[in-house]
Amino acid sequence: MTRKDISFDQKVIRFYRGIRLSTELPWDIKVMNPFKDTDVCAIAGRFFSKYYHDNAQRTYIFGINPGRFGAGVTGITFTDPVRLETVCGIQNSLEKKQELSSVFIYEMINRYGGPEIFYSRFFLTAVCPLGFTKNGKNLNYYDDPHLEVATRNFIMDSIREQLTFGANREFAVCLGEGKNYKYFSALNRQYHFFRELIPLAHPRFILQYRLRKKEEFINNYLDVLRRI
Repeated sequence: MTRKDISFDQKVIRFYRGIRLSTELPWDIKVMNPFKDTDVCAIAGRFFSKYYHDNAQRTYIFGINPGRFGAGVTGITFTDPVRLETVCGIQNSLEKKQELSSVFIYEMINRYGGPEIFYSRFFLTAVCPLGFTKNGKNLNYYDDPHLEVATRNFIMDSIREQLTFGANREFAVCLGEGKNYKYFSALNRQYHFFRELIPLAHPRFILQYRLRKKEEFINNYLDVLRRI
């Protein structure tokens, strides 16, 4: 079987099951890799098979890196165990804690037309596909200078690999208009992953600091996604 014969979901599952960060990190920073757990592999596999079992091209939406209540648990970007079961119909035995970003994203997805339509057109991922914690709290890849240096090659290699799934190379969306966009834009200018990178406010920022304007942000997301 050639790589072209492999469906989108099979490429995604193969990528995540083989994902490893071999670079040595500062002693107080821990890596979250949910795919070391066979149950998570099976649950995530059911999700990807449900929504990505085809060879269609999709527009990529990049978050920052997995959080400890969302993708750090389920292995699925911006998808906590609650949304995975109640919205996506994937029953799971994971602890049913919700993630703020997942709450926003799935409200937006439902407004877009639901997960079937949304995932047929978009692929949610992250600039750094593995998450990190420090002192038991989420840590973004750019929050620690040593971590940023340690993950650079891993991030570049991961983006290149994910492009082979079936990426729309014209546009990609970056969630996080500050440091995440600055970092990813610099990489994109150097390596030309996508012709245009479009920034949107990060869901966690919206729900933490701009909750009263949530509808405005959801409409902005929908306007951008429908345009591209």
